[in-house]
Amino acid sequence: MRKDIEHSETDKQVRRLTRKEKIETFRKARKRRNRIIRDILMVVPVVVGVGLGIILYQGVREKEKSRESIVFAFQDRVADALPIVAVEKGFFKAEGLDITARVFCSGPECTEALISGGATFGTMGDTTAVILLSRRADAFKIICSHGGGEKRHRIVVSDKSEIRSITGLEAKKIGVKKGTSTHGGLLRFARKHGLDLRDSIVDMSPSLQLTALATGELDAIVASEPTPSQAEEGGFGRPLATLEGLGNSYPVLLAVKACFAQKHPDVVAKVLRALNRAEDFVEGHWDEAAVIQSEINGLGPEVIKRAMGFHSYSVSLDSKIRKSLMASAQFLKTNGTIDQMPDFDVALAPSYLMQASEGARRGE
Repeated sequence: MRKDIEHSETDKQVRRLTRKEKIETFRKARKRRNRIIRDILMVVPVVVGVGLGIILYQGVREKEKSRESIVFAFQDRVADALPIVAVEKGFFKAEGLDITARVFCSGPECTEALISGGATFGTMGDTTAVILLSRRADAFKIICSHGGGEKRHRIVVSDKSEIRSITGLEAKKIGVKKGTSTHGGLLRFARKHGLDLRDSIVDMSPSLQLTALATGELDAIVASEPTPSQAEEGGFGRPLATLEGLGNSYPVLLAVKACFAQKHPDVVAKVLRALNRAEDFVEGHWDEAAVIQSEINGLGPEVIKRAMGFHSYSVSLDSKIRKSLMASAQFLKTNGTIDQMPDFDVALAPSYLMQASEGARRGE
């Protein structure tokens, strides 16, 4: 019996110890739970803060995207007097735009910047634009012409040349930049006058044409202003003809990426308003506009003013420009330069000019 009692007491102690252990285990578990809850309560504000930070950051990024870097590619030639003046006089900034200017020597170079993603806006002549639109009419929009002129492309021969008429151009070396509006105009000029210049044309940039003409490497050059005026001013070139009378006004065009224009029509309208400001400035300050361009391309103001005289400067996209583009496109297709006609209903976008005009009237 005694042993039974002893065993009973031992069992109670064991049960008591087990209960204590259970209580202690419960306490520890409760402490761990409270610690976890405390940690959670400490972490939640951080997580919420981070989440809000991410949301705010995303909001900032969206705003930054809406103000994408705007790169404007234009030429250092007098045909692009309006973009040059708009940059140098701060007309883009006056419209609230932060424009990065990229200056090139030809329309094809500006077009390449557009295609490669190096530019948002780009200027070019009609032939370059037609070639671009025949391949990518859905990817780019022509939003305006900002200049042009039937006489802005001219044929200049060496001062030592015996060429006295356009028929004398056959079998001679003629420098011209292929793919430009000058090149397109020369092909139409040759067809109109029955000239066979297939073996005469030498693909050469305007900057190299002058040296080649002066050294006798070329017999003639065909270029847009101011290159012809430079040759005459330098005394090694004399005028032979202009590429006028071909039903082409040789508009200088401004293209924009279609996706950008769709997302930011307000920006496109502001760009056009800045060019309108430049148009007014050039009209009223011809001499100063020449000096501004001189600082960009290094030519003398007098040469530039002479070259500007072969141009007209107007921000527009009317039926005359459309007709000129269609005529150029038809010729280039017949000539085999392009495979298909551009869809001008898709590519030409005069609505942005209308929006710019409405905004100007409202004082925006």
